[in-house]
Amino acid sequence: MRKSSEKKNRSKAAKGVSAYDEALHFLTPKARTVRETENHLDECDYAEMEIFDVIERLKTNGLLNDEKYAADFIESRLNTKPVSRQKLREQLEGHFIKREVIEAALEAVTEETEKDNCRAIAEKFFRQFSSLELSERLRRVGLRLASRGYSFDDIKLCLEELTESMDEE
Repeated sequence: MRKSSEKKNRSKAAKGVSAYDEALHFLTPKARTVRETENHLDECDYAEMEIFDVIERLKTNGLLNDEKYAADFIESRLNTKPVSRQKLREQLEGHFIKREVIEAALEAVTEETEKDNCRAIAEKFFRQFSSLELSERLRRVGLRLASRGYSFDDIKLCLEELTESMDEE
């Protein structure tokens, strides 16, 4: 499937579609990172200097900005399906963002926010698994938190809080 996609992309370059127009077309459906855009234009067989010029033009026009992309990505992700800072880091690395840009963006996620998100997720899944025995509920909640990248210490703390809240009821 990828071969036909690459042929289609290459035919655009061969047909005389400008690299800038192709980049704009690529950026239209959603925000992209600099590296994702470079890779796409490279797959379309544009020359290295042409790609460099287009990337610089897109940056100048405010259409490519990895710092803004990382900040928006983190905000969106935490508002829709919260995950740990570690998981956010991994996801941003998957978008080819430089480590220093990622670390700067992750400063917005405080330790308190991290623990609050972990607690909220734990409570959500604890309610979802209410038909199970306590030990199985806690095990499954722990697995869900681990899959979202939370540390063992944060998971342990959240599970202890859930157990204490059950004792109080």
